[in-house]
Amino acid sequence: MDFKQLKYFLAIAEEKQITRAAKLLHMEQPPLSRQLMLMEEELGAKLFERGRKQLTLTAAGELLRSKAESLLAQLDETMLEVRELEEGVRGTLSIGAVVSCVSILPKPIRQLRAAYPQITFKITEGDHFLLGEMLAKRAIELVVSRLPFETGILPSKLSTLPLPSDPYVTVFPSSWVPQPRAGGEEQSIGMRELAEYPLLTLKTDNTIRMHEQVVNEFRRHGLEPNIICECSSVTVIMSLIASGIGATVFPKSILNSFPYGDVTMLPIRDANFQSDIGILWLKDHRLSKRAQHFIDYFQSGGAQTFRKNV
Repeated sequence: MDFKQLKYFLAIAEEKQITRAAKLLHMEQPPLSRQLMLMEEELGAKLFERGRKQLTLTAAGELLRSKAESLLAQLDETMLEVRELEEGVRGTLSIGAVVSCVSILPKPIRQLRAAYPQITFKITEGDHFLLGEMLAKRAIELVVSRLPFETGILPSKLSTLPLPSDPYVTVFPSSWVPQPRAGGEEQSIGMRELAEYPLLTLKTDNTIRMHEQVVNEFRRHGLEPNIICECSSVTVIMSLIASGIGATVFPKSILNSFPYGDVTMLPIRDANFQSDIGILWLKDHRLSKRAQHFIDYFQSGGAQTFRKNV
């Protein structure tokens, strides 16, 4: 059995049909069926149960899939290491980012592009669950995310570089902003005042940390927030605020990615809670040089730059 056959097998396991797998692999169906039959003969084990509409992995197939994914990942890492030794820093750096952390990306990318112009980037935006799946499959190498990283990957399997915490602020439709306080004090809002406004919060089936932080801060003050909408998208929440639907409590750096003219940020004068941010990667995965240089940016001063920006 060779690596090409393992790739064929994984394509069939992913697509659950020989026909779809053949299209994915840009080959004809009969040769692919033949390769699967040869694998099963060589292993002396049935890899798939043949259903009416799709194939299902047997216990032997599940075991082979796990081992094959690991072997092919190791092969990719070895090839990458050899190429980098010979060619220097180049290739594509694949990064996953939650949308609330996108504002962190431009400066390190600009710096890497200046120092290593042969590096290109592939950036995927998604929630914790999607990015966790992609990281586990090694479709991305790094994740920039709010912490904790709410995914199926065990924390013990991840390396994390914490970045400076991001303070929570309120975000209002500009037409709703309260009048400045007397005495020339900085314009701000208190939790009791904020509880009177209709609020939007960020929450999905898999990621609830930010929502819980906001609710818990209200309750710490003996208050219940007036939440009129739970939403899975930062973009949608910001659009609703700009339309005058409600306000929100967000980490301050989010506003760097959404320069709406119809929203206004106010600090919360009687609360001081933070959102943690970090860069994550798989512990058992050798980082490419380009990924290591991205991390080095934050370890050598980029974190301080980020702190100034929030």
